[in-house]
Amino acid sequence: MPRRIRIRGVAANRARRARLCAWLALLACTGATAATLAEKAKESGCVNKPILVAGNFYRCSTESGAFSYFNVPGSDGERRSAKAPTPSGFPRVDPATQKGRDDLRRKVLTDELAAEEKLLAESRTAYADGAPVPLAEERADAEKYRARIARLRQSVAVHEKNIEALRKELGAIK
Repeated sequence: MPRRIRIRGVAANRARRARLCAWLALLACTGATAATLAEKAKESGCVNKPILVAGNFYRCSTESGAFSYFNVPGSDGERRSAKAPTPSGFPRVDPATQKGRDDLRRKVLTDELAAEEKLLAESRTAYADGAPVPLAEERADAEKYRARIARLRQSVAVHEKNIEALRKELGAIK
C-alpha cells in the first residue's frame, strides 16, 4: 500500500488551489443545465446561500458539511464587475468650477508641504544625526537620553512620510 504524504503550509495551499482550479475548469467544460443561481444551488445540494468565489463560480455548504462548487454562466457575478452608468439626473460640475477646486486643493497641499518641510528641517536639527547634546536631566539618566533620541528619530520619520504623501497627492492632481 503506497504511503500518503501530507503536504503542509504553503505547498498544501497551492495543492488545494490547483485541485480547485482543475475542478472548476472541468465543471465549466461540462456545461450547466440549470439556468439560474437558485436552480443550480438546489441541484448542487446547497443548504445555505451560495457565495461568489470568482467570476461566475459559487460555493455553498451541503448537508454533509462539504463544500459544493458550481458555475452559473451569465450570473450576477459577471455583471457586478461592470461599471454602472451615471444616472441622468446626477449633478455635474462645470470644468471652470472643477479647475478652481483643483487649484485650491493644489495650493492647500503646497502650503502643507512647505510647512512639513520646515518641520522636517527642525526635527533633523534637533536629532543632530542621532547624537543630540544631552540635556541636564539626561546626563544622569542614560535611558531618558535614549528615549528622547527615539522620539526625535520617530519625528523625523513621520515628517518624511508626510512629505512623501503630500508629493504623491500633488503629483496626482491634474
